[in-house]
Amino acid sequence: MADDLRDRITKTFQKNVANRMMRLMPFQTLLETTGRKTGEPRRTPLGGRREGDQFWFVSEFGDKSQYVKNIQANPNVRVRINGKWHRGTAHLVPDDDPQARLRSLPQFNSFGVRTFGTNLLTIRVDLKS
Repeated sequence: MADDLRDRITKTFQKNVANRMMRLMPFQTLLETTGRKTGEPRRTPLGGRREGDQFWFVSEFGDKSQYVKNIQANPNVRVRINGKWHRGTAHLVPDDDPQARLRSLPQFNSFGVRTFGTNLLTIRVDLKS
């Protein structure tokens, strides 16, 4: 019950305050998915790290996240890294250890994901050249 309330409060804050502000920052990393119902682009600020031709991040709410549901419907995404957009294909990686993955990612975002996350899920985006 406490996790459900915490999830609702966190999601409401992110949707209505944090994400709106972060999307406006020119060098904020963004994930762009295609809305599974609307077909419209959906942009979500997040943290992660590029490793070669891959971008790794951890979803704090796993398959309950709207952008994860969008990925499941259409894995073709774009990621804005350091102000530049990259096309790619997203893959859910449930066998990856999300706690270990968070330790390898930028710590500011990882702290928030660890603190508020209740259903961690690693995601890898294979970037296209």
